[in-house]
Amino acid sequence: MIKHWYELNDVSEVDSPALLVYEERVVDNIQKAIEMVGGDCSRIRPHVKTNKSTDVCIALRKAGINQFKCATIAEAEILGDVGAKDVLLAYQPTGPKIERLIKLKKHYGKTNYSCLIDHNESARALNRACVLADCSMDVYIDVNIGMNRTGVALEEVEKLAVTILSLPGLRLMGVHGYDGHIHDSDLKIREEQSAISYALLSKAHLLLNQLCSSISRMIIGGSPSFTFHADRTDVICSPGTFVFWDYGYGETLKEQPFDYAALLLTRVISIVDQHHICLDLGYKAVASESALPRVKFLDQSDLEVVSQSEEHMVVKVPNAQVYEIGAAFYAVPKHICPTVALYEKLVVITDGEVDNYWYVTARDRKINF
Repeated sequence: MIKHWYELNDVSEVDSPALLVYEERVVDNIQKAIEMVGGDCSRIRPHVKTNKSTDVCIALRKAGINQFKCATIAEAEILGDVGAKDVLLAYQPTGPKIERLIKLKKHYGKTNYSCLIDHNESARALNRACVLADCSMDVYIDVNIGMNRTGVALEEVEKLAVTILSLPGLRLMGVHGYDGHIHDSDLKIREEQSAISYALLSKAHLLLNQLCSSISRMIIGGSPSFTFHADRTDVICSPGTFVFWDYGYGETLKEQPFDYAALLLTRVISIVDQHHICLDLGYKAVASESALPRVKFLDQSDLEVVSQSEEHMVVKVPNAQVYEIGAAFYAVPKHICPTVALYEKLVVITDGEVDNYWYVTARDRKINF
């Protein structure tokens, strides 16, 4: 009997719950992302918050990608380890993170580290630390282009830029905008919203260029707007989910070409009654910020998730008697990024066999720095 592409030849080799990764599909997804920006790797800056794995970052580097975005110092560290040439911390560092970022920059001399700034006081604090450490830091002004989470308002961009340009420890490189508020499944609505975000960032970029002609870069977007920003040759795009993909975006962003490359393995641990079974897929095993269902079972459309707790997931089925205790299921998480962070290692599958393990090194808040 021909197996599905995702099935293990011997499922007893892997305990559950587990996060399985299919390397060939990861590599294919990376190539598809590069193709979306016309084959120009200088126009894509993947966000590694999705994978947090040295091995995935190595795969991105092998594909010719040299610039990255990250959310934590630990993620920035694994990028230094793999020899990334350019790493943007998608935060303005505060408190101990300032010193940690500077130490990281000094340790990985071949990697250019930069960060975001959206406030005068943050700029001054970072500058003071850089001057004391006898170094400089590249920075991007984070512009609020609709997310209303971080970023300076458009009318305050010029004032912040003047402050940064006056500080000897900082070098202003460009503008950054994240439009994570855009996630409508309607392609036309998403296109219109992405155009509005792009227009806001372009205005901020123009303001900066009037102050200093060397300010040239615009970094924009995540996955939902990648469809449209990928065609704008004056911006650098920052999707992250594409490496693994998930059913949340798979259902919403149907125009994007990516395939599922990471699946959850789970097993039946109890037969509850005639129409309910219990799986070992609690919210310690899959991201739980979304409403139920938080997973999509492959080739099991008659399964309905009815409840979930720390270690358990109760599923309604037409007839529970057809399932055996220990029966395996494969599921796609709705949101892969926080799901990855729940696992110490990813189980790499090739041709139905366990081929390797990729450690999720940056799930720790601190590695060395």
